[in-house]
Amino acid sequence: MTDEDKRSGPDQQAVFLAAGLADLAVSTAGSALGTLRSLLRRSDAGELVAEAEHDLIARGRLAWDRYATAPEPYLEVLARRALTRQDADVR
Repeated sequence: MTDEDKRSGPDQQAVFLAAGLADLAVSTAGSALGTLRSLLRRSDAGELVAEAEHDLIARGRLAWDRYATAPEPYLEVLARRALTRQDADVR
């Protein structure tokens, strides 16, 4: 952080942050548009679209599995292990 950044208020910093994010979004969109144009010129564009769709579906499933299902409570796992050990010791 520069001395000038320290002197600017939170409002000005928020404006600079928003401007930086907008600039990043525009440059990313421009790059993506160029890539899209080059893909549309290809003869195997249909195959690429189908492959991209397949990849996105697989990625969506992974994200769903990661965030939608809650992990098993740790204490319950420990309790089950303890019960299993007790059963094994009794036998």
